[in-house]
Amino acid sequence: MQIVTWNVQWCRGCDGRVDPARIVAEARAFADFDVLCLQEVAGNFPALPGSGGEDQFALLAAQLPGYTAVRGIAVDTAAPDGTRRSFGNMILSRYPVLQAVRVQLPWPSDPDVRSMPRMLLEVLLQTPFGLVRVMTTHLEYYSAAQRQAQVEAVRSRHAEACEHALRDRFRDESNGPFHSVEQTVSAVLTGDFNLRPTDPLHARLGAAFEAAGMPAFDDAWAQLHPGVPQPPTTGVHDRDQWPEPFACDFIFTTRDLHDRLRALEVDATTQASDHQPLRLELG
Repeated sequence: MQIVTWNVQWCRGCDGRVDPARIVAEARAFADFDVLCLQEVAGNFPALPGSGGEDQFALLAAQLPGYTAVRGIAVDTAAPDGTRRSFGNMILSRYPVLQAVRVQLPWPSDPDVRSMPRMLLEVLLQTPFGLVRVMTTHLEYYSAAQRQAQVEAVRSRHAEACEHALRDRFRDESNGPFHSVEQTVSAVLTGDFNLRPTDPLHARLGAAFEAAGMPAFDDAWAQLHPGVPQPPTTGVHDRDQWPEPFACDFIFTTRDLHDRLRALEVDATTQASDHQPLRLELG
Protein backbone atom coordinates (compact mmCIF):
# COMPACT_ATOMS: atom_id res chain seq x y z
CA MET A 1 0.00 0.00 0.00
CA GLN A 2 1.53 3.29 -1.12
CA ILE A 3 0.27 6.68 0.08
CA VAL A 4 1.44 10.03 -1.26
CA THR A 5 0.63 13.26 0.55
CA TRP A 6 1.30 16.68 -0.96
CA ASN A 7 0.42 20.32 -0.37
CA VAL A 8 -0.02 21.37 -3.99
CA GLN A 9 -0.47 25.15 -3.49
CA TRP A 10 -3.59 25.26 -5.71
CA CYS A 11 -1.53 23.29 -8.29
CA ARG A 12 0.88 26.21 -8.71
CA GLY A 13 4.51 25.37 -9.36
CA CYS A 14 7.63 27.34 -8.54
CA ASP A 15 7.44 28.62 -12.13
CA GLY A 16 4.12 30.30 -11.33
CA ARG A 17 2.13 28.00 -13.62
CA VAL A 18 -1.08 26.38 -12.34
CA ASP A 19 -1.39 22.89 -13.81
CA PRO A 20 -3.45 20.13 -12.13
CA ALA A 21 -2.35 17.60 -14.77
CA ARG A 22 1.29 18.26 -13.90
CA ILE A 23 0.56 17.57 -10.24
CA VAL A 24 -0.80 14.12 -11.06
CA ALA A 25 2.02 13.39 -13.50
CA GLU A 26 4.67 14.34 -10.91
CA ALA A 27 2.93 12.28 -8.21
CA ARG A 28 2.80 9.28 -10.56
CA ALA A 29 6.48 9.69 -11.40
CA PHE A 30 7.23 9.65 -7.68
CA ALA A 31 5.16 6.55 -6.82
CA ASP A 32 2.62 4.07 -8.09
CA PHE A 33 0.33 5.33 -5.36
CA ASP A 34 -2.82 3.65 -4.14
CA VAL A 35 -3.92 6.73 -2.21
CA LEU A 36 -3.18 10.37 -3.01
CA CYS A 37 -3.79 12.94 -0.27
CA LEU A 38 -3.75 16.57 -1.39
CA GLN A 39 -3.96 19.86 0.44
CA GLU A 40 -4.67 23.35 -0.97
CA VAL A 41 -6.97 22.33 -3.79
CA ALA A 42 -9.01 25.23 -5.18
CA GLY A 43 -12.26 25.62 -7.08
CA ASN A 44 -13.46 28.87 -8.66
CA PHE A 45 -10.76 31.10 -7.14
CA PRO A 46 -9.51 33.19 -10.09
CA ALA A 47 -7.80 35.65 -7.72
CA LEU A 48 -5.21 33.04 -6.75
CA PRO A 49 -1.97 33.74 -8.65
CA GLY A 50 -1.83 31.81 -11.90
CA SER A 51 -5.35 30.42 -11.59
CA GLY A 52 -8.16 30.93 -14.05
CA GLY A 53 -10.78 29.88 -11.51
CA GLU A 54 -10.75 26.27 -12.68
CA ASP A 55 -12.39 23.52 -10.62
CA GLN A 56 -9.25 21.72 -9.57
CA PHE A 57 -11.18 19.06 -7.66
CA ALA A 58 -12.83 17.97 -10.92
CA LEU A 59 -9.67 18.29 -13.00
CA LEU A 60 -7.58 16.22 -10.60
CA ALA A 61 -10.28 13.54 -10.43
CA ALA A 62 -10.41 13.40 -14.24
CA GLN A 63 -6.69 12.63 -14.32
CA LEU A 64 -7.24 9.50 -12.19
CA PRO A 65 -10.32 7.75 -13.59
CA GLY A 66 -9.64 4.50 -11.71
CA TYR A 67 -9.71 6.26 -8.35
CA THR A 68 -12.53 7.35 -6.07
CA ALA A 69 -12.20 11.10 -5.55
CA VAL A 70 -13.35 12.55 -2.24
CA ARG A 71 -13.53 16.31 -1.72
CA GLY A 72 -12.89 17.95 1.62
CA ILE A 73 -14.08 21.54 1.48
CA ALA A 74 -12.77 23.79 4.25
CA VAL A 75 -13.57 27.16 2.69
CA ASP A 76 -16.99 27.52 1.03
CA THR A 77 -17.85 31.09 0.05
CA ALA A 78 -20.03 32.91 -2.45
CA ALA A 79 -18.62 34.30 -5.67
CA PRO A 80 -19.97 37.60 -7.06
CA ASP A 81 -21.90 35.72 -9.77
CA GLY A 82 -23.70 33.56 -7.21
CA THR A 83 -21.62 30.44 -7.72
CA ARG A 84 -19.60 28.85 -4.91
CA ARG A 85 -15.89 29.02 -4.26
CA SER A 86 -14.17 26.14 -2.49
CA PHE A 87 -10.74 25.45 -1.05
CA GLY A 88 -9.50 22.49 0.94
CA ASN A 89 -8.25 18.93 0.80
CA MET A 90 -8.81 15.91 -1.41
CA ILE A 91 -8.20 12.17 -1.24
CA LEU A 92 -8.12 9.91 -4.29
CA SER A 93 -8.06 6.14 -3.71
CA ARG A 94 -8.02 3.09 -5.91
CA TYR A 95 -9.01 1.02 -2.89
CA PRO A 96 -12.75 0.93 -2.09
CA VAL A 97 -13.84 3.92 -0.02
CA LEU A 98 -16.37 2.49 2.41
CA GLN A 99 -17.05 5.79 4.17
CA ALA A 100 -15.90 9.41 4.10
CA VAL A 101 -15.99 11.69 7.13
CA ARG A 102 -15.45 15.44 6.98
CA VAL A 103 -14.58 17.23 10.20
CA GLN A 104 -14.62 21.02 10.28
CA LEU A 105 -11.79 21.95 12.62
CA PRO A 106 -12.02 24.64 15.33
CA TRP A 107 -11.61 28.22 14.17
CA PRO A 108 -11.46 30.31 17.35
CA SER A 109 -11.18 34.05 16.96
CA ASP A 110 -7.63 35.37 16.74
CA PRO A 111 -8.13 39.04 15.84
CA ASP A 112 -4.48 39.93 15.23
CA VAL A 113 -3.84 37.54 12.32
CA ARG A 114 -5.54 36.44 9.15
CA SER A 115 -6.85 32.90 8.98
CA MET A 116 -9.28 30.64 7.16
CA PRO A 117 -11.49 27.67 8.06
CA ARG A 118 -9.68 24.32 8.15
CA MET A 119 -10.90 20.73 7.98
CA LEU A 120 -9.89 17.10 8.40
CA LEU A 121 -10.84 14.68 5.65
CA GLU A 122 -11.00 10.97 6.49
CA VAL A 123 -11.73 7.94 4.33
CA LEU A 124 -12.27 4.38 5.49
CA LEU A 125 -10.53 2.08 3.02
CA GLN A 126 -10.72 -1.64 2.34
CA THR A 127 -7.04 -2.47 1.79
CA PRO A 128 -5.29 -5.79 1.09
CA PHE A 129 -4.55 -6.11 4.83
CA GLY A 130 -7.86 -4.93 6.20
CA LEU A 131 -9.60 -1.71 7.09
CA VAL A 132 -7.49 1.45 7.38
CA ARG A 133 -8.60 5.01 7.94
CA VAL A 134 -6.57 7.55 5.95
CA MET A 135 -6.82 11.11 7.20
CA THR A 136 -5.46 14.31 5.68
CA THR A 137 -5.49 17.88 6.94
CA HIS A 138 -3.93 21.32 6.58
CA LEU A 139 -3.65 23.21 9.85
CA GLU A 140 -3.66 26.99 10.28
CA TYR A 141 -0.40 28.76 9.45
CA TYR A 142 -0.74 32.22 10.99
CA SER A 143 -2.56 31.51 14.26
CA ALA A 144 -0.82 29.40 16.90
CA ALA A 145 -3.99 29.36 19.00
CA GLN A 146 -6.07 27.98 16.15
CA ARG A 147 -3.40 25.44 15.27
CA GLN A 148 -3.34 24.16 18.84
CA ALA A 149 -7.12 23.81 18.90
CA GLN A 150 -7.01 21.99 15.58
CA VAL A 151 -4.43 19.48 16.83
CA GLU A 152 -6.75 18.65 19.71
CA ALA A 153 -9.65 18.22 17.30
CA VAL A 154 -7.65 15.83 15.13
CA ARG A 155 -6.86 13.77 18.22
CA SER A 156 -10.53 13.86 19.24
CA ARG A 157 -11.64 12.57 15.87
CA HIS A 158 -9.21 9.66 16.09
CA ALA A 159 -10.44 8.87 19.60
CA GLU A 160 -14.05 9.02 18.44
CA ALA A 161 -13.38 6.65 15.54
CA CYS A 162 -11.59 4.24 17.87
CA GLU A 163 -14.55 4.29 20.25
CA HIS A 164 -16.81 3.23 17.41
CA ALA A 165 -14.42 0.43 16.47
CA LEU A 166 -13.99 -0.80 20.04
CA ARG A 167 -17.45 -0.35 21.54
CA ASP A 168 -20.20 -0.28 18.91
CA ARG A 169 -22.42 -3.36 19.04
CA PHE A 170 -25.60 -2.35 17.26
CA ARG A 171 -25.54 -3.01 13.53
CA ASP A 172 -28.02 -1.54 11.05
CA GLU A 173 -28.29 -3.78 7.99
CA SER A 174 -30.58 -1.46 6.03
CA ASN A 175 -29.51 0.35 2.89
CA GLY A 176 -30.46 3.70 4.38
CA PRO A 177 -28.24 6.38 5.92
CA PHE A 178 -28.13 4.51 9.26
CA HIS A 179 -26.43 1.55 7.57
CA SER A 180 -23.57 0.36 9.79
CA VAL A 181 -20.04 0.40 8.43
CA GLU A 182 -17.42 -1.53 10.35
CA GLN A 183 -14.84 0.79 11.91
CA THR A 184 -11.13 0.38 12.74
CA VAL A 185 -8.53 1.79 15.10
CA SER A 186 -5.84 1.55 12.39
CA ALA A 187 -5.14 4.94 10.84
CA VAL A 188 -2.70 6.99 8.79
CA LEU A 189 -2.66 10.74 9.36
CA THR A 190 -1.12 12.91 6.65
CA GLY A 191 -0.91 16.57 5.77
CA ASP A 192 0.66 19.96 6.11
CA PHE A 193 0.61 20.64 9.83
CA ASN A 194 2.32 24.05 9.63
CA LEU A 195 4.59 23.17 12.53
CA ARG A 196 8.15 21.89 12.79
CA PRO A 197 9.31 18.57 14.24
CA THR A 198 10.55 20.36 17.38
CA ASP A 199 7.19 22.05 18.03
CA PRO A 200 5.45 20.67 21.15
CA LEU A 201 2.34 20.20 19.03
CA HIS A 202 4.20 17.59 16.98
CA ALA A 203 4.73 15.59 20.16
CA ARG A 204 1.13 16.24 21.17
CA LEU A 205 -0.10 14.59 17.98
CA GLY A 206 1.70 11.45 19.12
CA ALA A 207 0.62 11.54 22.75
CA ALA A 208 -0.98 8.43 24.22
CA PHE A 209 -4.71 8.10 24.80
CA GLU A 210 -6.10 7.02 28.15
CA ALA A 211 -8.63 4.54 26.81
CA ALA A 212 -7.50 0.93 26.50
CA GLY A 213 -7.07 -0.37 22.97
CA MET A 214 -6.81 3.11 21.43
CA PRO A 215 -3.47 3.27 19.57
CA ALA A 216 -1.52 6.52 19.54
CA PHE A 217 0.09 8.05 16.48
CA ASP A 218 3.82 7.96 15.78
CA ASP A 219 5.72 9.95 13.18
CA ALA A 220 6.46 7.34 10.52
CA TRP A 221 9.72 9.05 9.57
CA ALA A 222 11.07 8.69 13.12
CA GLN A 223 10.05 5.04 13.16
CA LEU A 224 11.76 4.22 9.87
CA HIS A 225 14.76 6.58 10.22
CA PRO A 226 15.52 6.82 13.95
CA GLY A 227 17.87 9.65 14.80
CA VAL A 228 17.79 11.08 11.26
CA PRO A 229 15.97 14.42 10.78
CA GLN A 230 13.23 14.38 8.18
CA PRO A 231 14.25 16.26 5.03
CA PRO A 232 12.58 19.62 4.46
CA THR A 233 9.24 19.65 2.69
CA THR A 234 8.91 23.35 1.91
CA GLY A 235 11.29 26.10 0.91
CA VAL A 236 13.42 23.59 -1.00
CA HIS A 237 13.01 25.35 -4.35
CA ASP A 238 10.77 28.35 -3.63
CA ARG A 239 12.95 30.79 -1.73
CA ASP A 240 10.69 33.76 -2.51
CA GLN A 241 8.00 32.60 -0.08
CA TRP A 242 10.31 30.62 2.21
CA PRO A 243 13.74 32.05 3.12
CA GLU A 244 14.91 28.67 4.41
CA PRO A 245 13.78 25.06 3.90
CA PHE A 246 12.09 23.19 6.73
CA ALA A 247 9.83 20.20 7.38
CA CYS A 248 6.15 20.80 8.15
CA ASP A 249 4.49 17.99 6.17
CA PHE A 250 4.35 14.67 8.00
CA ILE A 251 2.83 11.20 7.98
CA PHE A 252 1.77 9.63 11.26
CA THR A 253 0.62 6.03 11.65
CA THR A 254 -1.04 4.28 14.57
CA ARG A 255 1.20 1.99 16.55
CA ASP A 256 -0.63 -1.15 15.48
CA LEU A 257 0.72 -0.48 11.96
CA HIS A 258 4.40 -0.39 13.01
CA ASP A 259 5.12 -3.86 11.64
CA ARG A 260 3.74 -2.79 8.26
CA LEU A 261 6.03 0.22 7.81
CA ARG A 262 8.31 -0.37 4.83
CA ALA A 263 9.50 2.99 3.53
CA LEU A 264 9.00 6.74 3.76
CA GLU A 265 10.71 9.23 1.50
CA VAL A 266 10.49 12.86 0.44
CA ASP A 267 10.66 13.81 -3.23
CA ALA A 268 13.17 16.67 -3.17
CA THR A 269 13.26 17.15 -6.94
CA THR A 270 9.78 18.24 -8.06
CA GLN A 271 9.05 21.94 -8.41
CA ALA A 272 5.36 21.56 -9.24
CA SER A 273 4.45 23.13 -5.86
CA ASP A 274 6.18 25.08 -3.11
CA HIS A 275 6.00 21.89 -1.01
CA GLN A 276 7.55 18.47 -1.60
CA PRO A 277 5.46 15.28 -1.60
CA LEU A 278 6.01 12.33 0.76
CA ARG A 279 5.55 8.65 -0.03
CA LEU A 280 4.70 6.04 2.60
CA GLU A 281 4.80 2.33 1.85
CA LEU A 282 2.96 -0.16 4.07
CA GLY A 283 3.19 -3.89 3.55
